[in-house]
Amino acid sequence: MKEEYNKMFYHAVLHVDLDDAKTLMLALSNAGNLLRAIQGRHYDLVILFNGPAVSLLQSEHCAPYREEIRQLQQARVSFKVCRNALNHFNINPDRLIEGCEIVPAGIVALIELQKDGYAYIKP
Repeated sequence: MKEEYNKMFYHAVLHVDLDDAKTLMLALSNAGNLLRAIQGRHYDLVILFNGPAVSLLQSEHCAPYREEIRQLQQARVSFKVCRNALNHFNINPDRLIEGCEIVPAGIVALIELQKDGYAYIKP
């Protein structure tokens, strides 16, 4: 059983949909904790932002979290942001921190990731 555990590929998507700093901090903490727990194993980790949460990734709003976000990005954690939400909240994608991937519709991305076997985590 232990050998099978070591060969496991971890797929997870953390879904952030509230414009709430505590939720962002929890998502970043969840991602960091997961990466520490599965060191040396294969993974694909996505943090997906939609709805009002897209405002959290604006450069001026996420300064306190920038270093932690940068470290997660360097560890190959994807930060995906819903274009529909950006449009709805009149946020120019150029105002987002570096390294964000814009997806056409966050809800569609969530469905596709779950269909592909990603565990859904709601911080």
